[in-house]
Amino acid sequence: MSTRIGVDVGGTFTDLIFYDDQSGEIRVGKVPTTPHAPEEGVLNAVSAAVGAERTKRSRYFLHGTTVGLNSLLTRTGAAVGLLTTNGFRDVLELRRGDRPNPYDLFPKLPEPLVPRWWRVGVTERMFAEGAVHTPLALGEVKGAARHFSDEGVESVAIVFLHSYANPEHELAAEQALREAGFQGEISLSHRISGEYREYERSTTTVIDAYVRPRMRTYLARLEASLRSAGFEGEPLVTRSGGGAMTFREAEERPFETILSGPVAGAEGAAELARNLGLGEVITADVGGTSFDTCLITGGRPQMMYEGSVVGLPVQTPWVDVRSIGAGGGSLAYVDVGGLLRVGPGSAGADPGPACYGRGGTQPTVSDAALVLGMLGEGILASGLQLDRDAAEAALAPLADALRLTTTEVARGILRIASANMANAIREITVERGQDPRRTHLVAFGGAGPLFATLLAHELQVTRLVIPPYAGSFSAWGLLGADLIQAAARTRITRLDPQAIRPLEETAALLFEQITERAGVGARDARRELGLDMRYVGQEHTLTIDVPGEEGRITTRVEDIHQMFTQAYERTFGHTMDEPVEVVSVRAALRTTLPRRTEDHRAPAASNGTPARSTRAYSFTSGHAIEFALIDRDSLTEGQTIAGPAIVLEDTATTYLDSGFSARMDTSGSLFLTDTRSQG
Repeated sequence: MSTRIGVDVGGTFTDLIFYDDQSGEIRVGKVPTTPHAPEEGVLNAVSAAVGAERTKRSRYFLHGTTVGLNSLLTRTGAAVGLLTTNGFRDVLELRRGDRPNPYDLFPKLPEPLVPRWWRVGVTERMFAEGAVHTPLALGEVKGAARHFSDEGVESVAIVFLHSYANPEHELAAEQALREAGFQGEISLSHRISGEYREYERSTTTVIDAYVRPRMRTYLARLEASLRSAGFEGEPLVTRSGGGAMTFREAEERPFETILSGPVAGAEGAAELARNLGLGEVITADVGGTSFDTCLITGGRPQMMYEGSVVGLPVQTPWVDVRSIGAGGGSLAYVDVGGLLRVGPGSAGADPGPACYGRGGTQPTVSDAALVLGMLGEGILASGLQLDRDAAEAALAPLADALRLTTTEVARGILRIASANMANAIREITVERGQDPRRTHLVAFGGAGPLFATLLAHELQVTRLVIPPYAGSFSAWGLLGADLIQAAARTRITRLDPQAIRPLEETAALLFEQITERAGVGARDARRELGLDMRYVGQEHTLTIDVPGEEGRITTRVEDIHQMFTQAYERTFGHTMDEPVEVVSVRAALRTTLPRRTEDHRAPAASNGTPARSTRAYSFTSGHAIEFALIDRDSLTEGQTIAGPAIVLEDTATTYLDSGFSARMDTSGSLFLTDTRSQG
């Protein structure tokens, strides 16, 4: 049995999908997020949409969370101390010694998460190959423990030079801190990263220590609440690099959950691309607070092995999801130069947009869409009836300041928001040599289908897909996650036949480490091996997936070399006549959860629904026209509708502008086409 619950917590709404593998039953829920205590919103969604009986028989609870991310964004994490090698206490401020923008002579860099007086250097040193250069001075470590306790430090990050090659000193320092009476959380860099680059490894370990106490508390409260509600299965959290991990592992490795929330939608879209043979796909996930986009090629999201949050690097596998502050709750305003702007500020879940009628007065994207008639009858999830008068009142000050009508301001807000989203998409496509016009745009989230045809205008995309359960699609993506454990180790060596044995030894150690971390169930998991490679003399690497058996490298060295050169040419357009070296070894265990059925269509309702329409603004026509109002669950397989139309469902609204058509696919997805391009 693989009956499961998926819950994705967004900035405005918490989405839930329940799936029963035996009966095929699917239940969808969407409730307001509770920012002060996210677990309350999760339990509200479970209670409202699932109920006690279904909760009790669910095997898995899969969760996408932004608790760790929000701790970083709002700087509300733990008081962290850093214990490091003498002479390296300022690594967090020296950074890489460069500027993010080489033309900005006065860059505003993020403040380190650890103030200088909480950074302590101690005598110790390792060589890069792992031999001891200078023994660890345990007395200095115990002195640091007293300093941390006196300063009220809650969590300590231990980052010693080259500890990825030999962790002996970090382990001894951890023991010495405990013997000296330190009771807080401790993060060791060799457990967190295992890779070289001192600044990146230091920052990643500090981030882990920073979010660890809050994440541990949140997961413990959430699990306790789920158990009280009758859940007896396995609770899982999505990883920033895709897949899922247990609550226990997330408590020990919270840095891996920083992008837990946005990744779920990308994983769901990748599964959709594989099932429907869509080829290259761009995701457009528009929620209440943010817009998230990802490029999917070969049925897999683009991956990175170092991400960045608020300007701080995180050295961990990372689905390349780009996020900007653009969503239904994004605030519109006039800047000091008299120009209309949208985002990144948001009205959030409380009080929300003015049209929600919960006390909000500032103008938002949702208010603009309502004024333009794009939301049809103005009924959102949970039966929330939107207030058009409140929306117009919120837009009025902008209209006065700009000497425009409220309709003109609303149109400008939608145009600006969609342009911002299109620019984010260009970063992952055009700037990497990818042509978005050759892709499918998969739009989801509460406001994704609303912006689909607007984004098509901006990007000249002619093929769009609105998946089933579009408003809660990230929660649907959670349900397809595999259990994954991953680790990496730096081992710089020339790529030649003599390198295979030491690389296999490193891989064996990594698989042993992650198998122990994952538990007995991982013994049956599929082993995946990758090598970070580059030309000798270069700084950065490309990751090459290497076929093998049981963690052994069965591919010839010549073939590995060819795989690297082909990937290098695809990425940079040329190759080099230089030797190739391996920098790091990557190992992963993948345990596949039982698959869901591909037939997740909602049953079509009778066609006896009276025809109805509304007047809304058409961006294609340039003025207001009549739009047909169509319930999505009334559409039958193969049925095609022509715009202008507004397709309504419980958790999202699809705005089908004039010049576009939509066809209901057998999979339950709506395929939108720009019919003007066919003329």
